[in-house]
Amino acid sequence: MTGLACARRLGDQEHVRVTLLDRNNYHQFQPLLYQVATSQLAPSDVAFDLRKLFTEHTNVDVKLVEVAEVDASARTVTATDGGSWSGDAVVVAAGAVPNFFRTPGADRHAFPLYCLDDATRLRSRILGVFEDADRDPSLLDRGALNFVVVGGGPTGVEVAGALADMITDTMTAEYRDLAVSAARVHLVDLGHVLLAPFSDRAHDYVAKVLQRKGVELHLGTRVAGIDAGHVTLADGTTIATRCVVWGGGIKAAPLGIAQGAGGRVDVLPDLTVDGAPGVYAIGDVANIPGADDRALPQLGSVAQQSGLWAADNVLADLAGKPRKPFHYKDKGIMAMIGRGAAIAEVGPHRHELHGAVAHAAWLGVHATLMTGVRNRVEGFLDWGWDSFSSTRGPQVLDRAGAARIDWDEDPMPAQQPVAAR
Repeated sequence: MTGLACARRLGDQEHVRVTLLDRNNYHQFQPLLYQVATSQLAPSDVAFDLRKLFTEHTNVDVKLVEVAEVDASARTVTATDGGSWSGDAVVVAAGAVPNFFRTPGADRHAFPLYCLDDATRLRSRILGVFEDADRDPSLLDRGALNFVVVGGGPTGVEVAGALADMITDTMTAEYRDLAVSAARVHLVDLGHVLLAPFSDRAHDYVAKVLQRKGVELHLGTRVAGIDAGHVTLADGTTIATRCVVWGGGIKAAPLGIAQGAGGRVDVLPDLTVDGAPGVYAIGDVANIPGADDRALPQLGSVAQQSGLWAADNVLADLAGKPRKPFHYKDKGIMAMIGRGAAIAEVGPHRHELHGAVAHAAWLGVHATLMTGVRNRVEGFLDWGWDSFSSTRGPQVLDRAGAARIDWDEDPMPAQQPVAAR
């Protein structure tokens, strides 16, 4: 979203030559990845062909490469295959990678959700545990249908709500011989409230909605370790599980640029990297200063606006004009909590919406932000079907490696509190 916004703005200027480097040949709409993971949307609904986006921009050249390093002083980007590109300006919008905060075992056993590949892997793991438990119901006693979601921000809350709906509305209808009611969704966060940027009233609403859906909240505690078959919390609780979703944080991909707080790149108010006036870092990869010099939140609206602003500053540089400091227009925040339930704070006075009205607003905003008319139409069709039917979209177990589980690996440790079912 970030780099795409920047490239499109620059591509509208015929005198500017743009080279867009990406390891994928598609643009992915990150806010809806959790819906791919929970079978509400197909992968093609949230991905759009990059080359098709720029068919009318002959000054934009798309290259399918994986970037290895950015040399800020030389304004040169080098790919893993040795290819390199230099320019008058370099805009780093490489997104982010999971920040596991040194949690033991998280990098090996948790499922992050920050790219389309992550979403399809997680979808296959979710379906895989149901298929295994359907063949061998004794696996229920070993936490086969326990799902642990780490992180109480938008990603964690949306995944937990969608999983709970999937279990209640879809899996009970599709796995008739399985005691699906034994399934549990656990949401863990070190903070004492969910969706911290929202109001106290919203915190209470979100917690009540999730608990009504059967989600078990573990707030004020952190994940101390993740093993192949269980999660250990700092309070000593052990949860048997084979599916841990990591929504606990992100950091900048290691590209050779110094990282600051949270593992992200610190930038100046004009979005350039300090000491490298022609190099910009935007979106989730950057710590963008906001009010009182506090970094702006990692939201889609921040990412998109910073992409457009960086493009305008690049154009200002080329025209010999001064760059302008980034000013974020806060239009509000919103999050989906599950079928028919959402929370939104909109407008300059943060007017708060709950329930069906917020749900409708969420659908409208996200459909508008999706790339391509076809994606929007197919997204609305899938959402409509999901609202009025117990069945879902493509419940395709297409990642055999993610679905394959060695149930004899990692037996539960003894003499600890256990949340198994």
